Amino acid sequence: MMTTPYKNAVLDDKELQAALSQINPKFGDFVTRVAGEAWGLPLIDQKTKALITVAVDVVIQDQVGPGSPFGAHVNMAMKQGATRAEIEELLLFMCVYAGFNKVAGCFGALNEILGSQS
Repeated sequence: MMTTPYKNAVLDDKELQAALSQINPKFGDFVTRVAGEAWGLPLIDQKTKALITVAVDVVIQDQVGPGSPFGAHVNMAMKQGATRAEIEELLLFMCVYAGFNKVAGCFGALNEILGSQS
């Protein structure tokens, strides 16, 4: 997915904001404002922040169910320039710190999101 990374992966992504508002309009507004401020902090780049969110999803096992944050965060990372290979390497890295069983489910979800790789 070749796109120009956003300056702010939350405030500049109208598609993300619409999806959050579909969950609940007040929730969407709240998340956009609060997360948008956090994503606007200047020292960590947007791609790194997006990869961190994927790592957090691995730890808290947020990769299942409709509208899962894992799927949204994988897509966010891709929009910020991350490659599938980088996300897969991140998942392998997370085996050490989060556990192999947690990562297995995330690989399954990644394949559902991006399609299986041969």
